[in-house]
Amino acid sequence: MMLAAERLAAISDRLSTFRRVQADELAREFQVSEDTIRRDLRELAAQGHCQRVYGGALATSPAPSRVQDRRGEATGRKQALGRAAAANLKKGQFVFLDSGSTNLALAQHIPPGLDLTIATHDVSIAAALANRDDMELIVIGGTVDPRTGSAMGAQVLSAMQRLRPDVLVLGLCAIDAHAGVTSFQHEDAILKSVLVENAGQVMAAALNEKLSAAAPFHVGPADVISTLVTEATVTDQQVASLRAAGITITKASSS
Repeated sequence: MMLAAERLAAISDRLSTFRRVQADELAREFQVSEDTIRRDLRELAAQGHCQRVYGGALATSPAPSRVQDRRGEATGRKQALGRAAAANLKKGQFVFLDSGSTNLALAQHIPPGLDLTIATHDVSIAAALANRDDMELIVIGGTVDPRTGSAMGAQVLSAMQRLRPDVLVLGLCAIDAHAGVTSFQHEDAILKSVLVENAGQVMAAALNEKLSAAAPFHVGPADVISTLVTEATVTDQQVASLRAAGITITKASSS
């Protein structure tokens, strides 16, 4: 029989490859009880390797680094996502840009002449758009959280509750068809939930590693997102369950 350490390593490998595991399937494969597998998953979750979900576990979305570091990570991939997402914006819309380095890339690729009204609480996004004379920019102010580079707190929450954007571009930490949209910070999850509730439609752009993954704090079901922009390299299998949930998948260009 496989040793516990070997079983944990095997489950961890499965999570890295397939992003999701089911307790009953693992129990049959390793010829142990489901209780044993659930203990294994609890241990892996405690080590930060997965997030427990009903019936099994999901791979943990990559832990966020400092916001300054994130802006220098996967820049080409984020630029491709930002360019594709920006192409979905329509003339005259009121758009809320949530915080995040991929959304910053989107801001940098907004075509001229759309006559948009843009609101954001992200300092870098606001700075990137401050000199644009072809849009109205609304900056939501408050105490800036260095982990996200965006304003947080009761003042920000109050301002967001009064907004009704045509489009919310959600900063995505993790998404799974069953676990939904999740975030790494409790306060960030609350703000995202308010934005989702008030927006006419919700768009997001995600690196491959944020798909079929989870973070600790729930934002909402996966289908709160109407359009998801993915990388060109995403496979049909990776997005099949999201499509089944009614989400429109748009792939960024590979060039």
